[in-house]
Amino acid sequence: MIRSVVRGVGHYLPERVVPNAWFTSFLDTSDEWIVSRSGIERRHFAAEGQTTSDLAIRAATAALTDAGLQADDIDAIIVATSTPDLTFPATATIVQAGLGMTRGFAFDVQAVCAGFIYGLANADALIVSGQARRVLVIGAETFSRIMNWEDRGTCVLFGDGAGALILERDEGTGTAADRGILATELQSDGRHREILQVSGGVSSSGTTGHLMMAGKEVFRHAVEKLAQATVDVMAKAGVTTDQIDRVVPHQANIRIITRTAQKLGVPMDRVVVTVADHGNTSAASIPLAMSVAHQRGELAPGDLVVTEAIGGGLAWGAVVLRW
Repeated sequence: MIRSVVRGVGHYLPERVVPNAWFTSFLDTSDEWIVSRSGIERRHFAAEGQTTSDLAIRAATAALTDAGLQADDIDAIIVATSTPDLTFPATATIVQAGLGMTRGFAFDVQAVCAGFIYGLANADALIVSGQARRVLVIGAETFSRIMNWEDRGTCVLFGDGAGALILERDEGTGTAADRGILATELQSDGRHREILQVSGGVSSSGTTGHLMMAGKEVFRHAVEKLAQATVDVMAKAGVTTDQIDRVVPHQANIRIITRTAQKLGVPMDRVVVTVADHGNTSAASIPLAMSVAHQRGELAPGDLVVTEAIGGGLAWGAVVLRW
């Protein structure tokens, strides 16, 4: 059986670090208020003129180095982002050129915070179908560009960054002991689009717009849907909760992460948590957390990993893979 195995991982964070105290100069908020509701202590903001593709290229370069590969060893690039450089072309093609990749193909995936999960599922399908041998999957965002700085309930939650992961074709036995992606689960429900959206768009307002979120509703849907998606994807993979070595959740909010883990019966010492340092980096969140965990030695070869995310759409999903 063909499997998509992890060959390399990397990330990049902009140099500017923004602590919670920065917001107190223009918002009615405090470090204690932000930490108690989100677990976030600081985040990174892109510099003026620094684009999503800039972050993506840096993360991709780190992943290529980790894998011991060159850009032209890659067959396809998928960039998950909701903050592209341009309306078109795809940010992935800008990354392709920036890496010096002269072959293959590149495209974007837009599923907001679930974008990297959707990107992994698409990359796996390309590899299993024989259309690509190696796929570079990147999550990259500059959410600081779509914040309403008067909305204390949202602008304190998000940050900028990028993470990248290289999947490579390998052969397995068809059992849960195989390395690589074992199962994927994707879901969406457009009836709930208004609880998490951006107010502008090309065909609606002709403006970029600002992020708007109904926090309590998003929290309720997040815990319920992430837990169910994880149960479903584990059933597809033929594994159980007690076999999971690491959960790498979307780093949106420590309360969502904790509540979902409790619902699944997974102890927090098996959950990778980076939200305090990065905030919610949307589609960049999971690959960023994976790369940091890899550097910390929290992901070992052979570890059974579950990763899950939910974002605007609503769109959500989960993946089971063996590292």
